Amino acid sequence: MIDKNQKTIPEFLLESQGVDISKYDEMFLRKTVFRRMTETYCTTEDAYFEYLKQSYIEGEQFIHSLQISYSEFFRNALTFSVLEKIVLPSILMKKSMGKNKEVRIWSTACASGQETYSLAMLLKELTKGVDEKLNFRIFATDHSESQIIVAKKGQFHESALSYLSLKRQKEWFTKEGNIYTVKAELKENIDFSVFDLFSKEHSSPPNSIFGDFDIVFCANLLFYYKPKFRTQILKKTTGSMSADGYLITGETERDILIKSGFGEIVPQSAIFISPSV
Repeated sequence: MIDKNQKTIPEFLLESQGVDISKYDEMFLRKTVFRRMTETYCTTEDAYFEYLKQSYIEGEQFIHSLQISYSEFFRNALTFSVLEKIVLPSILMKKSMGKNKEVRIWSTACASGQETYSLAMLLKELTKGVDEKLNFRIFATDHSESQIIVAKKGQFHESALSYLSLKRQKEWFTKEGNIYTVKAELKENIDFSVFDLFSKEHSSPPNSIFGDFDIVFCANLLFYYKPKFRTQILKKTTGSMSADGYLITGETERDILIKSGFGEIVPQSAIFISPSV
C-alpha cells in the first residue's frame, strides 16, 4: 500500500503540478505523506491519495511541506566555534598575505537567513580593526523565492535569538516590541538570490560569477535526497570551491561525506575538505 502510493504520488504531482519530487529520499516522502494524512483527517493512504487527486490545493500543500525551511542562529555550536577559532582566522591570514583579499562564502540553502547572518556576524567581528583591504561576500541562495524574501527582510521574533549573546543582539539588531531586525551594516556583504542546486545551466549562483568559494555551507540538506541527487549536490558544491576550500554540512550528514572520502578537519565539527586536497 505504502509502496504503491509512494510511487504514484510523485507521478501524479508531476502531472498535475508540474513538480518533480522523485529526487527526495523515500523515508522523507513517507513521513510527509503521513503528516499530510493527519492534517487532512485521512485514515488510510488510499483515502489520502483520493483526496489529493480531487484537491489541487492539497497538491500545493504537499509540495510546500517538502520545502526545507527550518534554520537557527549559530546552529551546531561546535561547527561555529571551529569556524570562529580556526577556519576563518586561517582563511583571513592567507588572504591578508595574498593578492586576493576577498573571502567568498556560499550558503546553499539559506532558508530564512539565520545561518547567513551568523556567518556575517563572525566575519564582521573577525575583520574589525584588521587590514582594511580585507573584504568578504556571502552568496546566500535558496530554491524558494518566499524564503529569500523573508531572509532579505531580516526580521525575527525574539524567540529565534535564544542562541545569540546579548552583546550580539544589541550590536547587530534593532528591537521593536518582540521583533528584532537585522541592521543594514550586517546585510551589506550579503547577496541573497533564488537558485536551484539542480540547475544544469549554472554551476554556482550567477551573481558570484565564477564561484571559487572559500567555504560552502550545505547543512541539513543532503539527507532529504536520494543518494544519486546527494552526489549531484556534492559535485556541484565542491566544483565551485577554491582549491583549499571547506565544505560544511549538518551534524547528521557527516557520515555521508566521510563515506565519500571527505576529510573532517576536527572530529564532530561537520567541516570538511575535499578528497582531492
